[in-house]
Amino acid sequence: MGILTDLKQNKILIGDGAMGTLLYSYGTDFCYEELNLSQSDQILNIHRAYIDAGANIIQTNTYAANYSKLERYGLQDSVKEINSAAVRLARKATKNNEYVVGTIGGIRGIKPNRIPIEEVKRSFREQLYCLLMEDVDGILLETYYDLEELKTVLEIARKETNLPIISQVSLQEVGIMQDRTPITEALAKLEATGADIVGLNCRLGPYHMLKTLEEVPIPENAYLSAYPNASLPSYNDGKLQYESDAEYFKECARSFRDQGIRLLGGCCGTTPAHIRAFSEELKNAEPINEKEILKKHKKIVVQPSSSPARPKITPLHEQVKKRQSIIVELDPPRKLNTTRFLEGANALKNAGIDALTLADNSLASPRICNSALGSIVQSQVNLRPLVHVTCRDRNLIGLQSHLMGLHTQGINEILAVTGDPTKVGDFPGASSVYDVTSFDLIKLIKQFNEGVSLSGKELGEKTAFSVGAAFNPNVRHIDKAVERLEKKIECGADYFISQPVFSEEQLINVYEAVKHIDKPIYMGIMPLISSQNAEFLHHEVPGIKLSDSVRERMAKFKNDPKNASEEGLLIAKSLLDTAMELFNGIYLITPFIRYELTVELANYARTHSPYQLVRRSQNA
Repeated sequence: MGILTDLKQNKILIGDGAMGTLLYSYGTDFCYEELNLSQSDQILNIHRAYIDAGANIIQTNTYAANYSKLERYGLQDSVKEINSAAVRLARKATKNNEYVVGTIGGIRGIKPNRIPIEEVKRSFREQLYCLLMEDVDGILLETYYDLEELKTVLEIARKETNLPIISQVSLQEVGIMQDRTPITEALAKLEATGADIVGLNCRLGPYHMLKTLEEVPIPENAYLSAYPNASLPSYNDGKLQYESDAEYFKECARSFRDQGIRLLGGCCGTTPAHIRAFSEELKNAEPINEKEILKKHKKIVVQPSSSPARPKITPLHEQVKKRQSIIVELDPPRKLNTTRFLEGANALKNAGIDALTLADNSLASPRICNSALGSIVQSQVNLRPLVHVTCRDRNLIGLQSHLMGLHTQGINEILAVTGDPTKVGDFPGASSVYDVTSFDLIKLIKQFNEGVSLSGKELGEKTAFSVGAAFNPNVRHIDKAVERLEKKIECGADYFISQPVFSEEQLINVYEAVKHIDKPIYMGIMPLISSQNAEFLHHEVPGIKLSDSVRERMAKFKNDPKNASEEGLLIAKSLLDTAMELFNGIYLITPFIRYELTVELANYARTHSPYQLVRRSQNA
């Protein structure tokens, strides 16, 4: 028997899950591959846990066990020792003839020109020979962002062995590799180069990986694999954390099977519980041999137009104390055409909103600079911009320069936030700066309002920033979130903007928890557009949780996009009714630049507002 024999017999094989992020969650933050030597029992136990969870194929703990990556730790002369130990540990863990594949990870990452291809070849050959000498059942090539690198090492491996080779790429975005190669073309090239199994791993959770697989035909001479991440990671107290639950993986298992997947495992953030979920759901399931391919639609390009300039107005944190105030988030575009964005800004302006909030490269993906768009919105649309500033992208020098630029542009509304970690975005290997925390950033901005830089030098004049801060009510212990609010108030926060809330009960609970806070709070309301959108937000986006009833309502229209969108609006309007009774500030979040939805909600809020005066219990 063998891997390919099992697949030819119409079996779906289950791979294991993460090794590195699991060790990281245990507190290890060194060279994970070296643990094959120094903490072999820990590696052995993890292998056994995945086998007990139902994995048919386990991979050696050798992802970065090559000369180039081990050199960072001074272990470049231990390549053979580490790889040999890894195979023996994996083999020792097997119980029922599970397969052991030797894992070799990509070296180049997201900076393909940084490492010459000849160096890649040398490191790869050395590691490959070490694994083959230990009699593995196959080779797993995973987390390759650069197609040239993967094709190069695949050619080497194919010449050296007849064992099954699994070749998996990691995507920058749905359906597209880093060099803009469509996934269908990339997998076809890998199949033609000799890969027996081709697929995807890392970077994406189940939702986006399934979206990509909708475009992928079943190969003629290979099989498909998928190793999704558990979720998008959050960054808490200096550590990356994955929050997706195993039940979500169980719900997604059949969808992977329906996309033609024959080998299904997990990548970053996954645990034995996630693999058990896959295994139990697909036990005795038969793979499919035919599927319908989703064809991508071309987008229509429209040229932008201009609008008049905007007059000075009262700061938001003062305005919201006197009357109901509505702000709307509209993400800056990922591409250079701003037509749709400006159409939305004008429509929202006509709907009577008080400010347009502009995220700072949300989900750590490059977008048009929000301060540049803010300046355009201010001058051409005559609408107040509220610009997010993250700690992630700029060091202390860049942050201060950025603040000076915002002041010079006449942009005075700022939301100070930590920023999503780069690992969730288009460039997961990029540096996350985090020279300061969100608390420090609030203090820095307030110091600018005193006309003094961080170094204590005079700025020549005072800035006039109104400083908003983030509030996440979607936590298990709301009192802890309120403590963070109080700490941010101590740092100088003028008001707060919350993550979206999806239940009336939660709105009431939040109100009771924050009614002693003397700073205004804009409560987040986000219209859902589909059941898939709801499940993605609930399971894969840090800081967002939906109630069971909302998910059930959206699930009723799983295959009905029009009615699903209408149901999402009905849910949002119901939430608005409650939110406007309790809070003066309403924060509407536009999904996927579908501004028509937030225009409708803004109009609804204006016509259904229960009062115009501030509630004494919140802002007295």
